[in-house]
Amino acid sequence: MSKGIVLVIGSNGTEIEVVGGMRPIGQYLNETVVPIWAIRDAGYDFVLATPKGIAPHLDPSALSAEHFGGDVDLFYKAQTFFAEDPSMTDVRTLHSEVESGLDAYAGVFVPGGHAPVVDLMMDPDAGVALRHFHSARKPTALICHGPIALVSTLPGAREFRAALAAGDPAKARELAKDWVYAGYDMTIYSNSESKPVEDQLFHARMLFHVVDALKAAGGNVTTGPDFEPHVVADRELITGQNPRSDHAVGAALIRALDAASSKA
Repeated sequence: MSKGIVLVIGSNGTEIEVVGGMRPIGQYLNETVVPIWAIRDAGYDFVLATPKGIAPHLDPSALSAEHFGGDVDLFYKAQTFFAEDPSMTDVRTLHSEVESGLDAYAGVFVPGGHAPVVDLMMDPDAGVALRHFHSARKPTALICHGPIALVSTLPGAREFRAALAAGDPAKARELAKDWVYAGYDMTIYSNSESKPVEDQLFHARMLFHVVDALKAAGGNVTTGPDFEPHVVADRELITGQNPRSDHAVGAALIRALDAASSKA
């Protein structure tokens, strides 16, 4: 018997604008599959929903066994699970889940990769969903760039993003007044971790860094050592810094789900 259902909010972002052009991006395989496996193995079901109702696009630059501890067999297992498992291929639209009601969900999880910066950050349905879980104080877990989706709860999320991209942090701060997560402790992919991505992968600067975005919104953002597991939990919110935080985020989410279930 299932212990509950977790809503997994995926991204459909495939390209990101940087200074001078566009670069291909996507969602990270390990940041998606590893926490989902933890959810499943702990006895919870999950539903995958995205803005377009199609499977998230995986970042090809991150399709490596390196993100699975060098275990090639585990990497292939994750690829097969993502591409073929019915629980991953039966993708719903996020709008349909919002419209049908979110009360049945025990919690929510948002994977990372750069993709959420493109769509989830300003997606109105993501905002409605995250405000629901915040108001209900239900476990809300996000990893790597995934925590940027939290700003979708702003009434002017699109304008907030535009202000950041235009290099106007003062306007962004003004637009973020009364953010529901203001003052929460949280983490996200660090500026120093972004530098090798800019230098070696994009060969261009980002329009803005996600740490700066969450700070402008009012988050109390801290980061740990680069490319080491780092998770921050504050009230219902669980955030992981980078791809190597995948197992720790999954474990923290399960602890929160189990704790919430025991109180119900």
